[in-house]
Amino acid sequence: MIRVLLADDQTLVRAAFAMLVGSDPDMEVVGEAATGLEAVALARSARADVVVMDIRMPELDGIEATRRIAADEDLAGVKVLVLTTYDTDDHIVEALRAGASGFLVKDTRPADLLTAIRTVAAGEALLSPGPTARLIARVLSAPQPPAGAGAGGPGMLSDRERQVLALVARGLNNAEIAESLGLSPLTAKTHVSRIMGKLGARDRAQLVIVAYESGLVVPAGGGADGH
Repeated sequence: MIRVLLADDQTLVRAAFAMLVGSDPDMEVVGEAATGLEAVALARSARADVVVMDIRMPELDGIEATRRIAADEDLAGVKVLVLTTYDTDDHIVEALRAGASGFLVKDTRPADLLTAIRTVAAGEALLSPGPTARLIARVLSAPQPPAGAGAGGPGMLSDRERQVLALVARGLNNAEIAESLGLSPLTAKTHVSRIMGKLGARDRAQLVIVAYESGLVVPAGGGADGH
């Protein structure tokens, strides 16, 4: 059973999400928060697996709430899925830096939200397809070390690991990475895990940030990965 905490300052939005999540036999809503401070407190008391976090909330915004959750060692297993009104929201990259495992736009289909919760709960990054690469590349105009990322950077990776990291940054999952590089899915998964360990990354979303900040992947089709 996936324990879900809903954080949004709009009561009707929370009610709609609660009804949707509650309709899934594999999920349960363990709390609802109307502010960022409530979200942090409930993440601790309700022991949620996934926090569905709105960015704009009173008292404490979703980004700072995410940062506090990610920085709390007692909440190491809690994943944050950020919801935003627009896929061009510049705050998305800040949320990923703060430790969010991914983002979705609020007008996503109900079934996709449930899939996103499952994906994040399983430890995968969930980044809305399409706008992710463009968004991150555009916003990272003043690079800074992402939360939880080590100081070594991609330079400490093998050539194969850099190839895998570049594909992670493009949004490919393990199966797609395996197919692209002619590997088994298990080998691809092992590479991703090793990369996360070497870079000190919290999850795949952090790897995306590292890839763009280091210049391994650049926008507009050019860059170190050849895409």
